[in-house]
Amino acid sequence: MDQEGPNCSSIDCLLEKYYLSTVYSLEFIFGIICNGVVMFGYIFCMKKWTSGHIYLFNLCLSDFTFLCTLPLLIESYTSGRWIFNESLCYSNRYLLHANLYTSILFLTFISIDRYLIIKFPFKDHIMQKKIVSIILSIGIWIVVILEIAPILFFIELRDNSQCLSYGSSGLATYSLVYSICLTVTGFLIPLCTMCVFYMKMVRFLRNRNEQLTTSFSLEKPLTLVYVAVIVFFVIFTPYHIMRNVRIASRMEQWKLNNDSKIAINAIYVVTRPIAFLNSVINPVFYFLMGDNFREMLLSKLRHLFAVIKCRCVVYNYKSEGNDSRCYTTYS
Repeated sequence: MDQEGPNCSSIDCLLEKYYLSTVYSLEFIFGIICNGVVMFGYIFCMKKWTSGHIYLFNLCLSDFTFLCTLPLLIESYTSGRWIFNESLCYSNRYLLHANLYTSILFLTFISIDRYLIIKFPFKDHIMQKKIVSIILSIGIWIVVILEIAPILFFIELRDNSQCLSYGSSGLATYSLVYSICLTVTGFLIPLCTMCVFYMKMVRFLRNRNEQLTTSFSLEKPLTLVYVAVIVFFVIFTPYHIMRNVRIASRMEQWKLNNDSKIAINAIYVVTRPIAFLNSVINPVFYFLMGDNFREMLLSKLRHLFAVIKCRCVVYNYKSEGNDSRCYTTYS
C-alpha cells in the first residue's frame, strides 16, 4: 500500500482505504459471477472450438488469476496494513500486472482474429488454425511472465506491514525506465496493432458495402474490435499515464512539494481499479463473438434450471406421500 501508516489521513490514503476496497470488492463480486458463467459455457457448452474461442478462454483464465488476488488486497486496504507473509505480497502484485498485460495481448489477438474472419470468410488462415492459436496463447503467457518478472525487484514490503503498489515502490529512477519500457511494449504497441487492424476492417467493410446490398453479417466483428479499442483508450490509458507520473514524482530531480505528490498519488490511486475493470468488462466480448455461444449457454442454463425445478417438484410430492414423475422438454 502507498500510505505511510494505518492512521494516515491524507486524501490518497483515504482513497486507498475506502475507494480501493469498495471498487475492488465490486469487481471481485461481478467478475467472479460474469467470468464464472462464461467459463461454465466454454467448458460444458462449447463443442467446436475456434481460434477466437481459444483466445477468449485464455482471456477468461487471465481474469480469474486477477480476481484471485483481490481478496488479499481488499483486506489489506480495509485494515490499513498487510497482514500476510512477504511472498504473498510479491506474488499478489506480480499476478495483478500479469493479468493486465495478458489481457491486453489477448484482446489484440482477438482483433486480429476478427479481421481474418471477415477477410477470409470461407477458409481458415494459418493463424486461425487451432494448433497455431494454442501455440500463440502459450507464447503470450511466456512473454508476459518474462516481461513482468523485473517488477519483482521493485515491489516493496515496507516495515513488514505495507505492501506498496508498483508505482510507489523501488528506486524511482530505475523503476521509471522499466515502467516506460513496459508501457511501450505492453500497452502502446498492442494498442497501435489493434488500431491498425480496426482501420483495415473499416476499409474492408467499406469496400465490401459497395459490392453487397447488406453487410449485416460483417458488422459483428467490427463491433467487437471497436469496443476493444474503446476499452484500451478509456480503461488502460489513464493508468499507464499516471503510473509513470507517480514514479517520476518520487524522483529527486523533480522537486515537488508534499501536497503535489499527494495529489498525483491520489489520481494514480483512482486509475488503478479502472485499469483492472477489464476483468468485469471482458465477458462482453464472449457474447459479441456470437458463434451460437449465447444460444448454447442459455440452452444449457435453461436445462439445468428445468432439472432443478423438476427435482424440487418430485421431492415435494414424495414428501406428501405421492408418487410423481417429472418430464422436461430440454435436451
